[in-house]
Amino acid sequence: MKKTLLAATLLSSLLAWTAGVAADVFPSKPVRIVVPFAAGGAIDIIVRTSAQQMAKELGQPVLIDNRPGAGGNIGAEIVAKSAPDGYTLVAGTSATHGVNPTLYAKLPFDARRDFAPVAHIAGVPNVLVVTPASGLRSLDELIKQARANPGKLSFGSAGSGTSLHLAGELLRGAARIDLLHVPYKGAAPANTDLLGGQINMMFSTVPVALPLIRSGKLTALAVTAKKRHFALPDVPTFGEQGYPTVESETWTGLFAPAATPREVVDVLAQALERALRDKSVVELLRQQGAEPQFMGPELFGRYVESEIARWGGVVRAAGIKLD
Repeated sequence: MKKTLLAATLLSSLLAWTAGVAADVFPSKPVRIVVPFAAGGAIDIIVRTSAQQMAKELGQPVLIDNRPGAGGNIGAEIVAKSAPDGYTLVAGTSATHGVNPTLYAKLPFDARRDFAPVAHIAGVPNVLVVTPASGLRSLDELIKQARANPGKLSFGSAGSGTSLHLAGELLRGAARIDLLHVPYKGAAPANTDLLGGQINMMFSTVPVALPLIRSGKLTALAVTAKKRHFALPDVPTFGEQGYPTVESETWTGLFAPAATPREVVDVLAQALERALRDKSVVELLRQQGAEPQFMGPELFGRYVESEIARWGGVVRAAGIKLD
């Protein structure tokens, strides 16, 4: 019996030691980040830029796997149902972990319960733009025109429930104006119709709008951020113009499956934090109009909770619902 107890004790110690070693050597193989949107977009570029340096910090390749569809829900579901070992992550966003929990009647995952927040990477604010042909030169002029013509001025978006749409809903409520929402299947066709004069205005992400603003094809009236954007220093915020509640950004951060060990989450978060301190990464992200803003697991988790609550209220007030 003594031999049996000794053997059991040794086995238990061996298993504990093995588990400790496994945690110490994480990662021992490539890490995959599922980006739930198409390659080449703002979120994809931000994640790829960060992942390249993160791979150097981890000593293992970090692979990007684009799985677009259903507003980011397809990619998020893949990770929610993956093994909780830290080797499969999702680049969650203001859509998947902010708007979608309220926007969609049914989701194949729970944004709170099924994920462990790892870290926030960066955010990109929206900017309200019109064409020079509109004759509008300020937000005040636009609002006066909207009040004089209720329901006549139209704003385009990349689709119902997107950050571009919800920014418009924030403006509608804050300024107490009646605007006509025109949803498109993506930002590109909305931009095309704006330039062609089929719609009057639109909210766009800064990286997408910036080249058109700099070329003079679009006029920027306001940015949806707390402070002026570094790439558009002459464009005032909505808050500066009397509408502080018109604030929104497209953000992204990393999430692991819910049961991922905390020590593994910490390894990933620390690698990302170091990556975001790298000067070349900061410069590349700023070229995309994104400002790196690291948040660790706890702070990021609280931020996600606040985003779900905030956008849930906006979605319900606007009466938006998708199947």
